[in-house]
Amino acid sequence: MRSLVACCLSLLLAACAAPRCPAPAKPAAPSLVPVAFSELPDWRSADPRPALAALRLSCQPLAKKPEWQGLCAEAHALDGEDANVVRRFFEARFAPHALQNAEGVREGLITGYFEPVLNGSRSPDARFRYPVYAPPADMITVELAQLYPELKGLRLRGRLEGNKLVPYADRAAIDAGEATGLKGRELLWVDDPLALFFLQVQGSGRVKLENGEVLRLGYADQNGHPYRAVGKKLIALGEIPAEKMSMQAILAWAQAHPARVTDLLNYNPSYVFFRELPGLTGGPLGSQGVPLTDGHSLAVDPKHIPLGSPVFIATRDAKTDESLHRLAIAQDTGGAIRGEVRADLFVGTGPAAGETAGLMKQKGRLWVLLPRIKP
Repeated sequence: MRSLVACCLSLLLAACAAPRCPAPAKPAAPSLVPVAFSELPDWRSADPRPALAALRLSCQPLAKKPEWQGLCAEAHALDGEDANVVRRFFEARFAPHALQNAEGVREGLITGYFEPVLNGSRSPDARFRYPVYAPPADMITVELAQLYPELKGLRLRGRLEGNKLVPYADRAAIDAGEATGLKGRELLWVDDPLALFFLQVQGSGRVKLENGEVLRLGYADQNGHPYRAVGKKLIALGEIPAEKMSMQAILAWAQAHPARVTDLLNYNPSYVFFRELPGLTGGPLGSQGVPLTDGHSLAVDPKHIPLGSPVFIATRDAKTDESLHRLAIAQDTGGAIRGEVRADLFVGTGPAAGETAGLMKQKGRLWVLLPRIKP
C-alpha cells in the first residue's frame, strides 16, 4: 500500500511522464452463482429421467457422504415415476447454480466424446504391431496434496535416475521403444496408430480380437506430460481452418499426409495407459468408477464441478443446430477438460457415436445442481 501511495504522490507532485501506478486487481467473480430453476432453458420440458438413472449409479460412491445419504435413498425409491415427479425431486433436493469463469462470463465450450471400437490381437504380427500398454513398472506417482494440501488433486509422475526423480518418457520416446519400464507391459496390439491415439484421447474403448472376442479397456494411468490438442496444432499450421476442425477433419488430413502423422501425434507428449475391464454391459467406467450413460454423463473439471453432481446443459446439436437442453451427471474427468464452464458429453459407443462426438465443439452454458442442506 505504501509503495502505491508513494508512486501516485510522486506523479502528482512532479507531473512526470512515468508509467501510471498499477490499478488494484479486480476480484475474481465467483464460479457458482445461485439462481432459480426458471433460469434453466426448457427445464420444464426436458425429461430428467435418464439423468436420474445415471444419478443412481453415482450414488454408489456418494452414498456415504452425509449430504447424499437421504438424497440417494429418495432417488432409488423413484423407480418408474413419471417425468414430473422426477423433476420435482430434483427441484426439492437440489439448488441450481450458474457456472461462470473468473471474469464473470457464463458461456463456455461443450464437446463430445465416445467409446471407440478398435481391431486387435493378443499377439503382435505384421498387421497388429502397435502396443496398448498397462502402466509401466518403473513409473512413480507423487500425490502433492500429501505435502501441500492446497494442491489437492495434483500429482507428479516420473521415474528414478539414481536418487533423482525425473520426468517419465513422453509419447515420442515411448513409441520409439525407449521406455524400458514398458517391456512386458503390453496388454494387446492394434492395427492402427491413429485409432490408438484417439483411444487414448477418449480414455476408454473396446477392442475386437481376431477370434471375434470383444474386450473393454479403461483408463489406468498417464505419463505425467501435459495434453496438447493436435487439432490446435493443425489450425496453427494452416492445415485445417478453425471452423472446419473436427475429429473427421483430422482423420482426413492424416490419410492425405501419412508421412507427417507421427510428427503430428508426437506434438501431444501425453500418453495414456490402460487396464482390461470385465464385462461389456453398460457404458465404459468414468472417473467415479461407475458406467457412463449415453447422452447423460459428463466429463468435467472437478475443481469446479463436484463429481456426481447433476449438471444442466444448454447448447446446440452439432449436426442439426437445434437446441440441446438436458440434465446430465458429472461422472468423468479428462486431461483436456479444464475450467469452470467446460464439459465433455459422453455420446455412446462405436463409429456413429464417434461421428457425433467428432463434430461437437459448441458454445454453451452450464448449471450445477448442488444438494440442499436439510435443516
